[in-house]
Amino acid sequence: MTDTHILQGKLAAYFTLGCKLNFAETSTIAQKLAEVGVRTVRKGERADICIVNTCSVTEVADHKCRQAIHKLVRQHPGAFVIVMGCYAQLKPEEVMGIEGVSLVLSQNQKGKVLEYIEKYFSTSESFHPGGDQKEAGTLFVPSCSRGERTRYFLKVQDGCNYFCTYCTIPFARGRSRNGNIASLVEQARQAAAEGGKEIVITGVNIGDFGRTTGESFLDLLRALDAVEGIERYRISSIEPNLLTDEVLQFCASSRAFMPHFHIPLQSGSDEVLRLMHRRYDTSLFYNKVSRARELMPDCFIGVDVIVGTRGETAALFDEAERFIELLPISQLHVFSYSERPGTAALRIPHVVRPEEKHERSQRLLAISNRKLHAFYEHFVGQTRPVLLEHSRVRGVYNGFTDNYIKVEYRGEGSDNHILPLHLVGFNADQTALIAE
Repeated sequence: MTDTHILQGKLAAYFTLGCKLNFAETSTIAQKLAEVGVRTVRKGERADICIVNTCSVTEVADHKCRQAIHKLVRQHPGAFVIVMGCYAQLKPEEVMGIEGVSLVLSQNQKGKVLEYIEKYFSTSESFHPGGDQKEAGTLFVPSCSRGERTRYFLKVQDGCNYFCTYCTIPFARGRSRNGNIASLVEQARQAAAEGGKEIVITGVNIGDFGRTTGESFLDLLRALDAVEGIERYRISSIEPNLLTDEVLQFCASSRAFMPHFHIPLQSGSDEVLRLMHRRYDTSLFYNKVSRARELMPDCFIGVDVIVGTRGETAALFDEAERFIELLPISQLHVFSYSERPGTAALRIPHVVRPEEKHERSQRLLAISNRKLHAFYEHFVGQTRPVLLEHSRVRGVYNGFTDNYIKVEYRGEGSDNHILPLHLVGFNADQTALIAE
């Protein structure tokens, strides 16, 4: 056992890249360190501890991770610098070779970060945390913590068994695994006791929940819906083949699950979906989105799309674009394909030039802008419940409606409260609705 009092008064800097799951995990680590007296560094202060939680979804993400590490090392010379996350899992030797990095943690070692920090500050000797740095995660490390604003992020699942041809996540995060419903409900109750109103359910492939406990995702939703004090749940992202009709019907009739879905499409071409080894086709995807709209006409539907994957010819992209244009969705999240070492996609012929990827991204972003504007415009004049949170502008609240419309509000209110607000029109830059 090490002495946690040795950390009293230490300062920590945190930097997170990538998905909501990473942000949830970093927030949990910060909370644990705060409980033993470690304070988050303020502007101009020098940290004793730096923690970087990395992403490796693209080569651009890897580059951003390296930049972040270099920046923290410059800003906080002499700090104990810990790097974790997908980039650290996939390329530990490369990360350890960056000047100033003290420790690289695998997925399995994330849950012991406090132990390693205590050990570092209690001994002058160098140490190694033990375990195989290259081994992907096999343990489920729980996480339920508040982000920078008002909502909490509840990690219910980790890892993925799908092995899509373009993706390194199964290598970085390991196989699909999850916590049990009883423990997750207890974490939601704790969030409610702390005053939390909204929880975002996160994971790598959350629809696969129950693989390690024999429970079901639907049973998890039912149990969470019964937690008193939590007024809103959002499902962060769910594979279309796992978004069952039973789940859709439950969300439509539930007490607290919001009319809001994020569903990865990745391509609107059946041929490209086949090359990606996705587990659905465009017909299934269209039916899922249409069913969600049928059950919840006001629901927000966000969709991920990758452009420029290997094998995506101009004709196949045109086909995908036509399909996406017809989808009754609210917004697209568009990503350019990035080649990742060790993936099966590298064996697929036809490489898309960077200039073509950019042009295709712009075409889909134009569709997204039109769809999002039309979605927002449909609700002008309505009154919707908005969860308030302070913005960086004094006297102005930001917030989201139940169906994920971004709102600006100048009026009486307070953080983390839900108010019925009248949506009167767009703000100056057309990115939110003004409420009163």
